[in-house]
Amino acid sequence: MKMIERLESELLPLRIKLKNHSIYNKIESLGDIQIFMESHVFAVWDFMSLLKKLQSILSCNQIPWYPSGFPKASRLINEIVWGEESDVNQEGIPMSHFEMYLDAMKNIKANTKEINHLINEVRSCNDIFDIINKSSLPKYVKNFVEFTFEVIQTEKPHVIAAVFTFGREDLIPDMFIEIIKNLKASTNEDLSDLIYYFERHIEVDSGEHGPLALEMIKELCQNDKTKWEEALSYSKQALENRINLWDGILSSISIKSKLVTAN
Repeated sequence: MKMIERLESELLPLRIKLKNHSIYNKIESLGDIQIFMESHVFAVWDFMSLLKKLQSILSCNQIPWYPSGFPKASRLINEIVWGEESDVNQEGIPMSHFEMYLDAMKNIKANTKEINHLINEVRSCNDIFDIINKSSLPKYVKNFVEFTFEVIQTEKPHVIAAVFTFGREDLIPDMFIEIIKNLKASTNEDLSDLIYYFERHIEVDSGEHGPLALEMIKELCQNDKTKWEEALSYSKQALENRINLWDGILSSISIKSKLVTAN
């Protein structure tokens, strides 16, 4: 069995567990969607740091410029950055997917105070771990974001690329299709901005990025067994962290639902 096939095979049980997570059937009201978005927005945000770190490694950002040595991987990452950082919204206005998500949150009156506070802190402080630690975010959100930046701090291209591919990028189509199905059936509210965001993610990520991302992993790991083992280990942790994030959000939705019922 090829190393990439073995990696995919060993990750499959976690991917199945994630795809079948009960959160997809519990987002039933506008309040549920608000709770979901108020935590998920941090995953939308820290995804960009993973992506930009990969871009800085695989494409030369130094002056004077020189070839990075990873032309195929560089092309893939630059394409993804272009789509994620400078897409267009429903009105044709250029903006990042993160900014689209914030607009969608505002449209349904979800609370953006925590994410805006974090962004302001990031602008004035370089220690992301200190910012996270001092925040009032739920523990499951803190753990998720901290893991992302621990991965970035490894400075290992194969590790960052594996987490990006198997723990983030490669999951998006499966997960978001499930969420969209529930969103369309769960409320009469105007969710056009949010659905557009999800549909853009699916459109951008479901095409050729998946196969190219696998080629990127193979290019970065080569025949180095240690790199493949690290790629597998960190990818498993990434999936486990996503499951824990979903568990935490589901718990928050359930608690809110019980409070509403009690009143």
